[in-house]
Amino acid sequence: MGMTITEKVLAKASGRPSVRAGDNVWVQADIVMTHDVCGPGTIGIFKHEFGPNAKVFDPNRIVLTPDHYIFTADAKCLRNIDACRDFAREQKLPYFYDPGTPSYSGVCHLTLPQQGHCRPGEVMFGTDSHTCTHGAFGEFATGIGNTDAAFVMGTGRLLIKVPSSLKFVINGILPPYVMAKDIILQIIGDIGVEGANYRAMEFTGPTVTALGMEERMTICNMAIEAGAKNGIIAADEVTLAYVKARTNKPFTCYTSDPDAEYLNTHTYDAEKLVPVVALPHSPDHLAKAADCQSTRIDRAYIGSCTGGKITDFIIAANLLAGRKVKVDTFLVPATVEVEKELESEQINGKSLRQIFKEAGCMDPAPPSCAACLGGPVDTFGRCNGAEVCISTTNRNFIGRMGSKKASVILASPLTVAASALTGHVTDPREFLS
Repeated sequence: MGMTITEKVLAKASGRPSVRAGDNVWVQADIVMTHDVCGPGTIGIFKHEFGPNAKVFDPNRIVLTPDHYIFTADAKCLRNIDACRDFAREQKLPYFYDPGTPSYSGVCHLTLPQQGHCRPGEVMFGTDSHTCTHGAFGEFATGIGNTDAAFVMGTGRLLIKVPSSLKFVINGILPPYVMAKDIILQIIGDIGVEGANYRAMEFTGPTVTALGMEERMTICNMAIEAGAKNGIIAADEVTLAYVKARTNKPFTCYTSDPDAEYLNTHTYDAEKLVPVVALPHSPDHLAKAADCQSTRIDRAYIGSCTGGKITDFIIAANLLAGRKVKVDTFLVPATVEVEKELESEQINGKSLRQIFKEAGCMDPAPPSCAACLGGPVDTFGRCNGAEVCISTTNRNFIGRMGSKKASVILASPLTVAASALTGHVTDPREFLS
């Protein structure tokens, strides 16, 4: 019996010729990531368990990127950043993306690939559940808690139970009104938020290979919303072009064997997919956008690791060009690189920033997670009342974007842009010829 791509990566990381689902193996970490929310806790445990003067196992494998609660006057949030800054200095960490300095990048899940930290065949641990984003690069990437992260920081290893795999095959040509966000919301709606508990979600098929890296990241990012241990897509020429443009470190690509064992295989016809949304208050509360036109919105939000990439903004700008939004529309580029591209990328001679401004959108916020995780009351885009917000973010739990009275509807950047133009949930096909 052959192995899945997830099993092959974990076999390599554990120094074994093969592993099977259910095996408990010690794996070597290639990258450990933490940020301002979980970083101080991880650092505290590390110092408590290994000693106040202990050194991390390898400074070159630690990535510290504050991004969640950074553009705020909140003293406790700023204290967290200081804790990360002090640790980076003590440990001489070369990959500390310090807010307020030229080294700052932005949201960790886009910073990591843009800065060359994502490579096929590697193992990445991060103190953020959406670390599974990076499975888009053909690596095993998963979120872990502060205690586990502290242990990895000190030893470079972690005990992992090899997950069983579910395969999702998507065939056909994706319609122009459907995005990766629609694909993963449809899958989560079909299997439920517990449908992949501690499983590897492997995405494959011609539709997936036709996607760019940023759209692939969106799919893998939300594997955790189905309870998955990791999401993963085999590396191909698209992956290699992205990775080799950002790092010269060696790596190994793996693919699943034809006789690999899967718990189940789900097959989709891309041409039958339509724009969908996740209604409050769960990512699996699936509905067709066309069936929700009676649902009014107070605001629209385009940003986060699933909606703040340049691909997301280009698609939204194409729809908004020459039109006016009817509700407050917040824009948050995920990284400094994306922020710059809002100026450099043009449509019909106008920059994306200019198009958004002429459409009546709010001025883009500094790159960060911003309102995706709520944050202090001065957080850009935060819901502070009973607003109904349609958002490109990845979670719509009660209180997720601030107020517990608010309602969050998840959608693709295209559907969010269309809804911003009407003031209610809108299928983008209404604006596409």
